Amino acid sequence: MKRTILTIAILSATLFSMAGGKQFQQKMGQTLAQYASCQTIEDYLALGNKFKIISNVEKEEWLPLYYHAHCYIIMSFMENNDKAKKDEYLDVAEESINKMIELMPQESEVFALQAFYYTARLVVDPMTRGQEYGALSGQSVGKALAFDAENPRARYIKISNEKGTAQFFGNDVKKYCEQAKELFKNWDNYKIKSPIHPKWGKDYVKQISKSCN
Repeated sequence: MKRTILTIAILSATLFSMAGGKQFQQKMGQTLAQYASCQTIEDYLALGNKFKIISNVEKEEWLPLYYHAHCYIIMSFMENNDKAKKDEYLDVAEESINKMIELMPQESEVFALQAFYYTARLVVDPMTRGQEYGALSGQSVGKALAFDAENPRARYIKISNEKGTAQFFGNDVKKYCEQAKELFKNWDNYKIKSPIHPKWGKDYVKQISKSCN
């Protein structure tokens, strides 16, 4: 009986993988649609785990790893007070990010997400981590923009990080506000590669623009 169950599981995984293209796109599309109903850490945990299951089957695909890491980064930002818990979420995200880099070492979106991850590490303890993780985030943004200078997520993270640094040192943030407003205005002009490629970030840019008013 156990052997039969194992055989079925292996066969199902093989068929899912070999179906490739259309079935993968459909499964990812269905799972991505669930972002809209996520409101709590538990919601993102459940969604992240679904992406993890897909990544375990589709081992050559980077997008399930991307969204798995993205969910855990969001969970870290949502966690209010427990710094250790924040870092635990980010430890999980880091594993998927490292796998993504191995699969897609020249993909702009991969390094944009890595920059977002480093920013999340910084936010856990800004006073002690600011210099280290600020620099790492900046390096990843630089790589993301080198591969795609128009990547709106990389541009958003760059603006957000630089505005935050300026605020920390009491400097004028006007130019970053203008950059955010310009990015928001042109956000929809960026053409994503497929319906399942990353497109998040516009709301974050809108928040920056509003905070400047």
